[in-house]
Amino acid sequence: MSVSSHVQPLKTYFGIFGALMILTALTVGAAFINLGPANNFVALAIAVLKSTLVILYFMHVKGNTKLVPVIILSGVFFLFILFLLLAADYGTRGWLGVPGR
Repeated sequence: MSVSSHVQPLKTYFGIFGALMILTALTVGAAFINLGPANNFVALAIAVLKSTLVILYFMHVKGNTKLVPVIILSGVFFLFILFLLLAADYGTRGWLGVPGR
């Protein structure tokens, strides 16, 4: 069994760090712009992009075996299911009414 190294050039790490700093500044800038209901979606999109960069490069998922992305995607899939069940619970509250009123 061969062991593969995940050594990236230092230039790559500094590039990802710079991208994360730019995205952080973009997040702060977007917080001061009134986009109405789209503020949450813009902030969430930037956060997803930043977390994707961290997962791919700093957690060494990019360039790893095929099993690692499958495990990560299964975790994201089950997180999506939990959010779906949470939304279903929140959306159906009040259907039975409040007893005693």
